[in-house]
This record gives sequence, structure tokens and C-alpha cells, in this order.
Amino acid sequence: MKKKYFVHESSYVEKGAEVGAGTHVWYFCHIRKGARVGKNCNIGQNVFIDDGAVIGDDVKIQNNVSVYNGVSVAGGAFLGPSCVFTNVKNPRSRHPKNKEEFSKISVGEGATVGANATIVCGNDIGRHAFVGAGAVVTKDVPDYAVVVGNPARHAGWACECGGKLVFGSKKLARCAACGLSYKEAGGCIEKTK
Repeated sequence: MKKKYFVHESSYVEKGAEVGAGTHVWYFCHIRKGARVGKNCNIGQNVFIDDGAVIGDDVKIQNNVSVYNGVSVAGGAFLGPSCVFTNVKNPRSRHPKNKEEFSKISVGEGATVGANATIVCGNDIGRHAFVGAGAVVTKDVPDYAVVVGNPARHAGWACECGGKLVFGSKKLARCAACGLSYKEAGGCIEKTK
């Protein structure tokens, strides 16, 4: 049976890995058995996807990213070049018990993790959030939030399209790029109809 996805000859997809139709796996990648990769994904050069990792549909993973067991990436997310997901808060090479301390990470629908950003395990990235290049995430990132720096700090809000949102005195914002509207309540924002 012909595969409904593309894998470059230099890459290895283990038997038992799930890869969705329309996905492209480029140079020097390794996808382990038990990994799940959705439809229409683009997996860049030198990407490792571990057993137990889950990648949704339409995800773009740039070069040199390792997605470890316990990481889930929702549909439409973007993982920038060389971003890092940790999986143990107290890693030690001579203490195998630490493997029992794996902490999960979820990246929300449509979120962006910038180049060279580090996501410390046990922290989640909200829907359509934007983690700036080089940021070190040490706590959860709310939906639509923009975070930058080390440690990552809140620097603003982003629309689903990626445009900057500016809230007025009535705690309302309209994206200048696409026209979607949002309201702010209690430090969180949500899209309005």
C-alpha cells in the first residue's frame, strides 16, 4: 500500500508511528514508534519526535527540534527552529528514577513557539499564544498572550492571525490585520462574535 505522506530517504519513521496524510518529513528526521503526527504537517530537517508525543494537524516544525514523550502540539501550531522542550525538572544522568518525574507540556491550537525558545516541562502554551525567540517559559502562557525574555514575561496580546492587539479603556480590541474582535476580562482575553 502506498503511503499517503512523504518521508525523505534520509529520515526514519519507525513501525508503529502514526503519520497523517499530506505530511512531509524532510531530511535526517526520526519519528519513533508510538508517536502520532497529524495530517498536512511539515516536519523540517533534523527533527526528533519521541514515542508518546502527539502532533496535531497542520503543524509546522522547523529544523532541529526534539518533541519528547509527554509533549502534545495542537493543530495549526508553529515550532520555530531549535526551540526546546524539556521533560524532567531535575535531570541527572546517574539517577534513572528521574524518568518517573516526566512532566507534560501542551502547545495550544495555533500557538507559535519562536526560534531557540525553551519551554520548561510542566508548563503549557495557550491557544494562539506567541512565545518570542529565545524566551524561557517557566510558567503557563495564557491564550493569545505574547511572552518574551528570560524568564518569559507577558508583553502583550496577539490575534489568531498573529497581529498585535491593543485594548482600549472598554477592554475591547480589533485586529488591524484581519478585523477579528476580542474582549479582555480578568487578565484573559477571548474572541467576540
